[in-house]
Amino acid sequence: MSKIIRIGTRDSELALWQARTVQGKLTELGYEAELVPVKSQGDLQLDKPLYELGITGIFTKTLDIAMLNGTVDIAVHSLKDVPTLLPKGIIKTAVLKRASSADILVTKGNFDTNENCTVATGSLRRKAQWLYRYPQHEVVGLRGNVNTRLQKLEDSAWQGAIFAKAGLERIDLLPKNYLELDWMIPAPAQGAMAVVALENDPYCTAATSKLNHKDSNICTTVERDFLKVMEGGCTAPIGALAEIIGEKLHFMGAVFSLNGRSKAEINKSVTKDEWKSSGERFAKTLLESGGKEIMDDIRAKS
Repeated sequence: MSKIIRIGTRDSELALWQARTVQGKLTELGYEAELVPVKSQGDLQLDKPLYELGITGIFTKTLDIAMLNGTVDIAVHSLKDVPTLLPKGIIKTAVLKRASSADILVTKGNFDTNENCTVATGSLRRKAQWLYRYPQHEVVGLRGNVNTRLQKLEDSAWQGAIFAKAGLERIDLLPKNYLELDWMIPAPAQGAMAVVALENDPYCTAATSKLNHKDSNICTTVERDFLKVMEGGCTAPIGALAEIIGEKLHFMGAVFSLNGRSKAEINKSVTKDEWKSSGERFAKTLLESGGKEIMDDIRAKS
């Protein structure tokens, strides 16, 4: 049996780039595929930071419904936007080779951290880490697709705004004026693209599984397992990064208080063969080493 694989995607420039990338790879493998753009609630409601909307999977929910309704066959997501618990009947079939996981600060030229600065981001994680390092600065909210956020920075009096490097690189919008924040721990699975399909669709599952990049899948799974245990259903400023170097998997993760004044962090290495369940173990260790108090405080303020 063969069929045209309908790829569900958000209709932003970055999301369409990601979907077209998957479409191209499927075409190279001999499959037919077409794009079906769908606008998500996360794209429609831009007046509040994501963490205030209180919806799990705000960028993925509409596509999940379209899949379950039979409107599309598969969906392509930035994996960092995908909830750690997928809806019943939907499975992750592939993680493509990961791009840069780095956060960057896009500036308007000279940027002096010793001065009073205003930095924009819609991310709790980025806000908390920035304030942990620069408590004298002001951090303001920023929403919209990549193009919109870059324009808002240009039109504002802010000194900079924080972006994922991979997103800007993918659509050729990486500006000259940026600083790579090598001290900022990225969101779990940042820089990775994932494909999801219906569990009971063997054709699409088999086709998209051929796109999986093993090491990227391992690292992002460890990070997302860490996130799942840490969050416990609560949105929090959590960063995680796993990297495979040789035969070792190196991991660092952290949780910050909402105001950025407190941090609990973990740095661990395991052999590459020991990766399964390591994310859960790392999270439990961090919770026992100061992370639980921070998470309890976040829940109390939610």
